This record gives sequence, structure tokens and C-alpha cells, in this order.
Amino acid sequence: MGKLARPLSVMGILNITPDSFSDGGQYNNVDDALRRAEAMIEAGATWLDIGGESTRPGAEAVAEAEELDRVIPVLSAIKQRLKVHVSVDTTKPAVMRAAVDAGVDMINDVNALRAPGAIEAVADSDVDVCLMHMQGEPRTMQHDPRYEDVVCEVKTFLEDRIQQCARGGIEQSRIWLDPGFGFGKSQRHNYQMLQRLQAFHELRCPLLIGVSRKSMIGHVTGKSVDERLSGSIAAATIAAYKGARMIRVHDVAETVDAMRIVSATLEGDFL
Repeated sequence: MGKLARPLSVMGILNITPDSFSDGGQYNNVDDALRRAEAMIEAGATWLDIGGESTRPGAEAVAEAEELDRVIPVLSAIKQRLKVHVSVDTTKPAVMRAAVDAGVDMINDVNALRAPGAIEAVADSDVDVCLMHMQGEPRTMQHDPRYEDVVCEVKTFLEDRIQQCARGGIEQSRIWLDPGFGFGKSQRHNYQMLQRLQAFHELRCPLLIGVSRKSMIGHVTGKSVDERLSGSIAAATIAAYKGARMIRVHDVAETVDAMRIVSATLEGDFL
């Protein structure tokens, strides 16, 4: 089955950070992370995404050694004890290499493998990669994002990264794409991308979408981060209906239910 035809999947977020915008500091040791991983799998997540460095707007960088110390023990424990696909959210080639050695299934890079050595860190493996668009970098990306046409510009960027990866030895069949909601985009840009999400299918890679609890939800609903469940489910449902194949979320059980309805509607999966 080609990736564009893969079943719709839910990816649970597991942040091993003190400062992530929604759940920072909650799962900073292996035992707590394992309990959270088990709960998300029980709720229906088929992927987990481990992050050791916050990418929220204004976030400070984390040293390579510290990110390795946060991520690799949790990744190793999950792969040894649980049956689930695991992604690592990182921009650092050293973390990518260590994650590959520890059995990771995907490298999820908000920088789209642009760091020197990043493509090489995963090219010789068989792991998937997710290439995300970000204008600027986390500390400054929301200061004043500007585009003539956000969908066209993001699509052009992602197309170039697909080509760069291919030249570096990463087959297109291993690539997922994320247009980067909230990463160097205004709220208008975010909703323009959601409205026109089908345009990214022209790149012939499956879409991994993350809108869970983001400011684009709060901007419309007026709700605080911990009150954005309904808005997040609505945005995820729209993304899935427009063809996203994986939805990255904090609230797994509720999103799984929503995705079952989408699958039943789109694919005739009524069981």
C-alpha cells in the first residue's frame, strides 16, 4: 500500500521538555514517559512523537548533549517495551543518528533536514522523515511572518526539500510533509493553508498535520491552551477530510474517535 493510501493514523505527542507550550515538565523521566506512552497507545495512538527540545514560539535552544540525554533513554525504553511506531522530533543530526541506532521509525524535523549533516544522518537508514516548513526559527518565527501566497510558497519550499533529500539518498517513498501550522505564519496564513490543504497533494507525499491546541485554535475560539479540545478536533477533522494521513495531537482518545468518523465517511470503513 502506498503512503498516500495509508490508513489515517493518530500520532500522540510525548514532550520530554520543561517548557513545551502545553505539557512541559510533565513527562521528564523514563517512568512517567512510559506511563504516558502506554496511555496514548491504549487510547488508540499508532505513532508516538518524542520531543526533547521545545519548538514553541520564543523557545530557547537546547544543547545537543542535553537533548540526547532527554530523548534516547525514553525512545529506547518505548521500543523495548511497547508495540508502537515512534518518531523523534529533532533538528540535530547527532540526535537523528542516535535515534536511528535506537530503532526510531521516523525523524520529524521542523527544519526539514536543512542542518549540515542532517540528510546524511538518515539517508543510509530505512526510517521515514517528515519535512516541515518554518519561516525563520522558533525564537523569532512569529514576529512578523509575511508571504505573497502562503500555500504556493510553502509548497515550493517543500518541493525543493524533497528534491534535496532525493539527491542525498532519501527516497520520496520515505518522506512525509508538514506545512507547519503556527511556524512562522499568522493566523490568516494558518487558515489559508487549512482551507487549501489539498494543494499539497500535488507533491505526492503523505501529509502529517499538527494543529493540536495551537494559537490558531485559541485565536478563533478565545479559549486558553487547556480549553482547546473542541477546536483542535474540528481542525484535525477538516485536515483529515482534506486528505491528511496522520494527525499529531495531545488528546489522543478524542481525536481517534473523530478520525474513525472521517475514515467511515471517506473510506466506507464502518466496522
